[in-house]
Amino acid sequence: MSTVSLLLWGTAATATLMVVLWLIHFPMRNAAIVDFGWAAGLALLGGFYAYFAGGFPVRAALIGGMSVIWGLRLAFHLLFDRILGHPEEGRYQELRRQWKTNLGTKFLVFYLFQGLLDVVLSAPFLLAARNPAPGLSPLEIGAAVLWLGAVFGESLADRQLAAFKARPTSKGRTCRDGLWFYSRHPNYFFEWLIWVSFALFALASPYGYLGLISPALILYFLLRVTGIPATEAQALRSRGDEYREYQRTTNAFLPWFPTSTSK
Repeated sequence: MSTVSLLLWGTAATATLMVVLWLIHFPMRNAAIVDFGWAAGLALLGGFYAYFAGGFPVRAALIGGMSVIWGLRLAFHLLFDRILGHPEEGRYQELRRQWKTNLGTKFLVFYLFQGLLDVVLSAPFLLAARNPAPGLSPLEIGAAVLWLGAVFGESLADRQLAAFKARPTSKGRTCRDGLWFYSRHPNYFFEWLIWVSFALFALASPYGYLGLISPALILYFLLRVTGIPATEAQALRSRGDEYREYQRTTNAFLPWFPTSTSK
């Protein structure tokens, strides 16, 4: 299958997924289902490219496995921890307040944009899966090791936050347990490292440098758009001065020792 055909089929698959989820979000009254779709769509594309791209089977299976395992873990973590049985996240409530009218149409465009973003971000999966060169390079092996460590870090941060939220005494307070003591968003940091590992893996393939756009875009969205800014705006609305103190003492992204709480 040609690269163009792979991209067209991938775009059609993610668009279909997003339209289905857009329809589902109406009875759910929860637009955050798009987050599940974003992660699941990337897993779908990773598996699709691994199977149909026609590259060296071991390499294709490895990058396909990395993308599918990561994508499905994140998708179902979001689904069960933040969507099903939970109120709609504050950032989507804020979008409703800002958009005011024609919400259905605006959310459809938003969902389809997430599907298109999946196709762009999946470039490292496609580039690596099409590489016919036999054997794995040291760079690919190193990238897979980095991926393993980053997935462990992201999973650990998610578990620590879930355990904190499950305690009745945590209501209205900020998690500072484990990795959250060193970063306000350790889950986002390890998420970005995962994308760095995908890009490094793709660098061993022809035109692999194109895959560098993925961690660059992820970093931009995490730091400037839908990641940290939206999450912290909601935290400030719900926790006020308690969260401002956390902001003052703890790095937003890169894990590091917190500064003194003394004035």
